[in-house]
Formats: sequence, C-alpha cells, structure tokens
Amino acid sequence: MKKIISFLVLLIIITGIYAFTGNTSKDLTWTSSLAPEKKVEVYYFHFTRRCMTCNNVEKVSKEAVETQFPIQVKNGEIVFKGVNLDEKEGEAIGAKYKIEGQTLIVISGDKRIDLTDKGFMYANDNPAKLRAEIKKAVEELMK
Repeated sequence: MKKIISFLVLLIIITGIYAFTGNTSKDLTWTSSLAPEKKVEVYYFHFTRRCMTCNNVEKVSKEAVETQFPIQVKNGEIVFKGVNLDEKEGEAIGAKYKIEGQTLIVISGDKRIDLTDKGFMYANDNPAKLRAEIKKAVEELMK
C-alpha cells in the first residue's frame, strides 16, 4: 500500500512539473531514486558451547521471523542470523555491533532493539511471548 501511494505521489509531482514547465518534448528524461526499502536484521549471538536455553532462544527466534514474516524473509527485507562469537566471522560481526556475549537484537540502520532479557526469560517457558516480542520489534523497525 505504501508503495502504491508513493508511486502516485511521485506521478503527480512529475505530471505537475511537466505541466508547469510547458515541456512538450517527447524525449523527457527523468531520473528518480526512490528510497530503498528498510532491511531488518535479527541476530542471535552465541558461543560454541550452549545450554538448552541458548539453543531455544535461537530456535524460537528463527521460527518467529520465518513464520511471521515469510514474504519479507523471501524478499530479503528481513533476515535472521545466528552468529557464533567463537568463529572468526562471528567475532568480526560481534565487534561491528559491540557484542561480547549471548545477545538477541533486532537492527535496522542505526536503530537497535535488544531482546536478550526477553529471549532468555521466555524461550523455554513461554515461546509464544518471545515470538510476539520479536514481531513487535521487527514491525517497529519496519516503520
């Protein structure tokens, strides 16, 4: 719906500019750079050795993203990444976001929502609550 409204507004602006300038040339070149869609990344940072709760935080979080936002995941607008901080690549990603331990975060641009406490509180006993918290955070960053 947002895309349609944006397209219509852009079309009205183009038509207005064209009509105002009186340009009747058939060779009208217009370059437009529409704002790219927001990308939301859900990261679960962990170490190689993990407890049952650590594994459940990752499992429930990944399922939440994939089942609640299947179209956005397919389009690459929302991604879930499990990152092992004991591996070289994981260390680099952790350093980029200043992560030093098990962490569940949702990131979009320079905005960041930390769900670590909720992840560890709900992953075992109330996974539905954790899925709801992830959905709320992702939707907030998609605005």
